[in-house]
Amino acid sequence: MISSTGIPDVVPAGRMAYHGQPVLGLPDGRELRPWRPDDADPLLAAGQDPAIRRWNLFTVADRAEARTRIARMHERWRAETGAVWAVARPGGPAVGLIGLNDVDLAGGAAELVYWLLPEARGGGVAVEAARRLSRWALDELGLHRVRLCHSTANPVSCRVAEKAGFTFEGTQRGALLHADGWHDQHLHARVAGDPE
Repeated sequence: MISSTGIPDVVPAGRMAYHGQPVLGLPDGRELRPWRPDDADPLLAAGQDPAIRRWNLFTVADRAEARTRIARMHERWRAETGAVWAVARPGGPAVGLIGLNDVDLAGGAAELVYWLLPEARGGGVAVEAARRLSRWALDELGLHRVRLCHSTANPVSCRVAEKAGFTFEGTQRGALLHADGWHDQHLHARVAGDPE
């Protein structure tokens, strides 16, 4: 957001905490909605999926841990440090996660993260979800910059970033620790005012 003086406005504290987390529609009829306690099983499945575990270092041991993680998602929204949505059909179970980590309202920035369960992969869902959430973060929340980072060994995420309108900005050496060691990572970003 730019003030009348031409100086960027700071997103005020409370911009998230004092408002409910919105439901964001996707072109294919799916939606990004807050996680619910009954989404514990999809979260548990994600914690067992080899691809999700590999690229996100994400594990969930049981339903109790899944419910605890879902409760933490809501705490992060209230604390204005993160915003996490389930990817789902209206009324249906979660088939993926997309969110903003490291939300810095004063600094106008966040990092977009996502994963999809196997049944949701390959149909452009990740691209549409990344495009929709980054548009909400820049246009409605008022952030200035949303970054998307991934291992250079993960070309699928590179294609998602490019198709969702994130500009490739470079490679950061040894920036991500995975189970098999340190990976270089690609850095992509969308900035307020970028074309769709």
